[in-house]
Amino acid sequence: MDTLEKNKKLILFDGVCNLCNSSVQFVIKRDKKDIFRFAALQSELGQKLLKERGIIPDKTDSIIVIEPDVAYYTRSQAAIEIASEMGGGWPLLRIFQYIPRPLRDSLYNLIAKNRYNWFGRKDQCMIPTPELKAKFLG
Repeated sequence: MDTLEKNKKLILFDGVCNLCNSSVQFVIKRDKKDIFRFAALQSELGQKLLKERGIIPDKTDSIIVIEPDVAYYTRSQAAIEIASEMGGGWPLLRIFQYIPRPLRDSLYNLIAKNRYNWFGRKDQCMIPTPELKAKFLG
């Protein structure tokens, strides 16, 4: 992935989801090591990366974390990967990786399925402020 530096991780998120946009802002505030970059699933880059990894864009309602040349993570594992890189006590949430993934993902799927009803949606993807623009790709 030539658009992302080797020591960065890319978070693909639903750009029209209010919960997802709030989560991105939450991560940005706690990303003390400047690890994360962001792109909307709906963006050209997001669509390209999904296709490269064999993820069907119309079937994904998951946050996705991509590590260049390493791996990608979806659903609850993506959330754990994000938490493990944030400042403060957030890396302690890594303990949830010991809960079987089907159980973790069932809770994740419940929230993902209802996120528009519970949190609403935007008509278009968020536009980052000038100072945050470098963190957004695509």
